[in-house]
Amino acid sequence: MKAKLMGIISMLCSMFACNAQTNDFKSLSVEEYAKAIEDTMVVRLDVRTPEEYAEGHIEKSLNIDVLNSDFESKALATLPKDKTIAVNCRSGKRSKNAARILVKNGYKVIELDSGYNGWIGEGKPVVK
Repeated sequence: MKAKLMGIISMLCSMFACNAQTNDFKSLSVEEYAKAIEDTMVVRLDVRTPEEYAEGHIEKSLNIDVLNSDFESKALATLPKDKTIAVNCRSGKRSKNAARILVKNGYKVIELDSGYNGWIGEGKPVVK
């Protein structure tokens, strides 16, 4: 009886975990992110402040500040829903918040887990 109950609980946990994953985003390492954004169909989104963005950013990235109250409306008006959105911020915290907002609105999202700091730490190219 106990084994059967554990099996049912395990099955339910797997079902819910799978469901949560399909509605979520993927956090990628610098190398994985660099490879993913090589695809020209992926839209690059930097969610730092305009000042941070101006100091340096990943080439061809759009800038929409996630800390602004109009982030969601700007993102919805700007970003195509038929393309993957690759999100980055400074350290990875704001990009995860932005990713959750975008996923909630039906976007497919990947994000740079270690952020722009991780990107430059690995010697990846940036533009100013």
